[in-house]
Amino acid sequence: MAMEAGSIVAGKVTRITNFGAFVELEEGKVGLIHISEVADVYVNDVHDFLSEGDTVQVKIVNIDGNKIALSLKQAKPKPPDSESFKQNRRGDFRKPPRQLSASFEDKLSKFLKDSDERLTDLKRKTDSKRGGRGSRRSD
Repeated sequence: MAMEAGSIVAGKVTRITNFGAFVELEEGKVGLIHISEVADVYVNDVHDFLSEGDTVQVKIVNIDGNKIALSLKQAKPKPPDSESFKQNRRGDFRKPPRQLSASFEDKLSKFLKDSDERLTDLKRKTDSKRGGRGSRRSD
């Protein structure tokens, strides 16, 4: 079977480094699973997820000359509706969070309005600490 980008193949972990794991594929070729492609969660140490000698299913992400980029996390099937199980802001697990689509102009006008309000509040607070804008101090 010819190796091509996008295919899922089996391999054996031969060496683990601080930036990823080297995997021996068919025909004696070696590819690299970068640390960012090991798992869907933050990976501090590759040893937490892989050991030398493990047989793994990996997806070939890219082939550039002799370099073969592999991904362990892309080889795993995604759950069909993982968004619906995430907790929304109110703590309700029954429905996925509502997605509101607003145009760029709407978002920009809301941002400008909020920004003006914040600047006005800031100015009001700093002026009151200084004794007001037009007030004079008595000597």
